Amino acid sequence: MKTWKMRRNCALTPVQLLKFYIALVVLSLTVATGFLLAGVKIILIFTAIELTAVTAGFLIYCRHALDYEEIEINGTRLIVRKFIAYKETVLEFNTRWARLSQPEEHAKVFSISQTGQSVELGQFLRPEQFKNLLAELRPYLG
Repeated sequence: MKTWKMRRNCALTPVQLLKFYIALVVLSLTVATGFLLAGVKIILIFTAIELTAVTAGFLIYCRHALDYEEIEINGTRLIVRKFIAYKETVLEFNTRWARLSQPEEHAKVFSISQTGQSVELGQFLRPEQFKNLLAELRPYLG
């Protein structure tokens, strides 16, 4: 069995991001409380806007932090798993009939297809990894 797993390049894991977010919220609320005690009540509005924007951004980041694509070859079975935005797609191909598309010069993805079913892969790869993966896959396919 041979497996290739391609992941999104994220600087922070969701757990690290949660810790950073909690620290940011505590700091923002501490500053807002200081200004509130000094009599500046309008700071609460700006703190609420700031935390709402940061929360929205972090939720979008977390939604895609765990994205991956996986190709698994086991005998004549080629299984492709895509996990994008918490939605998993699993497709199965026969290695004898599956074909790799020849990607264009600066293409960001390639596709594997077989009789009416096709899947695009490679969105998380750098250009040099892209070429290496295609070279490794070709001998396994018909």
